[in-house]
Amino acid sequence: MSTPDLLLAIGGAAALLAALLPGVLAKRAISLPLTYLAGGVLLFLLPLGLPEPDPVAHRLALEHITEICVVISLMGAGLALNRRVGWRSWGTTWRLLGWAMPVTIAGVAGAALVLLEWPLAAALLIGAVLAPTDPVLASDVHVGEPVDVENADDEVRFALTSEAGLNDGLAFPIVYAAIALAAVGGAGWAGEWALVDVLYRTAAGVICGLLLGRVLGRLFFHTGKKKLRLAERHDGFVALAATLLSYGLTELAHGYGFVAVFVTACTIRNAERGHGYNSVLHGFVEQIERLFTAWLLLLLGGFVAAGGLAALTWRGAAVGVLLLFVIRPLAGWLSQAGGAAGPRERLVISFFGIRGIGSLFYLAFALGHADFGVPADELWAVAGFTVLASVVVHGVTATPVMRRLDALRARR
Repeated sequence: MSTPDLLLAIGGAAALLAALLPGVLAKRAISLPLTYLAGGVLLFLLPLGLPEPDPVAHRLALEHITEICVVISLMGAGLALNRRVGWRSWGTTWRLLGWAMPVTIAGVAGAALVLLEWPLAAALLIGAVLAPTDPVLASDVHVGEPVDVENADDEVRFALTSEAGLNDGLAFPIVYAAIALAAVGGAGWAGEWALVDVLYRTAAGVICGLLLGRVLGRLFFHTGKKKLRLAERHDGFVALAATLLSYGLTELAHGYGFVAVFVTACTIRNAERGHGYNSVLHGFVEQIERLFTAWLLLLLGGFVAAGGLAALTWRGAAVGVLLLFVIRPLAGWLSQAGGAAGPRERLVISFFGIRGIGSLFYLAFALGHADFGVPADELWAVAGFTVLASVVVHGVTATPVMRRLDALRARR
């Protein structure tokens, strides 16, 4: 059997399981990502002669595959949210983005400086890489289908979905800062970084997302000619077109495409909130996202099986453990003081800062732009271990915790 044929067969089997497993695992204390991850480990341990999933050797391919997966998931997250964007209605989100995320970056960077004795650029990079929560792997704690009820999303699911939708793009300025620090050194780059990487790129992402979302929303729902009104045709693949169009045009304008895609999705959702076409678009995106997730987690399992964590030291593992069990929970909890979430909801929101595909993208992207003074396999070991630990810990706890929280909420 040739390797390409084997890879096609495995890819097809993974796609089939991506359709079957959600129903099988529903309400069980094991997540779909955890199942894929375990399957990837077992698959690559078999004597099948599969190519080694080396992120150092295949950095560029990994960067683009994870990039596509993240932008698709961002479109799905934006389409699923039922609350209109507002200062008060999104209060928990702004707290998580404005307080929890910077504190998390600083905490992880500090841990890397103290425990690993990495250069400042590498410590800042790992902080930025591991800070964003993941819109791909957190389906068990995210909102479900779009519905015509604005207050349908509970605070936990809404906060984790909206946070993941935005912080994947907002981590980019810190990644660029780490790249500049590694490549240039000193602080001479700070002025240009603040103007271009922080202000211009973020503003371009928001503006492009709003403009494209309004144009597409009108085309989908409100254009005068029925033949051009795409909502009448129920073609779900248009969501993929909107994703790629928003991301590609924004990147051509040197803005943050991740931000633009999420803003585009929210704007399309607001164009006609009660229309069933929103569910069609979201359903298609969710299927594509599930397919990419299955393939990527099989590769992550293969990375573990092939010895990808060999460069991991106990100090590197400690950085990941501190992030998952101390830094993120503490930062998330403190950021919500005086907010809309109750004590139990604050605890759950703080704990479920799931790490995943976005972290892998950022690390692959950064390593293509600068040398950070730390071996690439060591950086990958720390990031890979943290994602692995997050998939296991959050995957096992998500279903029972959310079930218990829903039961308490219903009783109250």
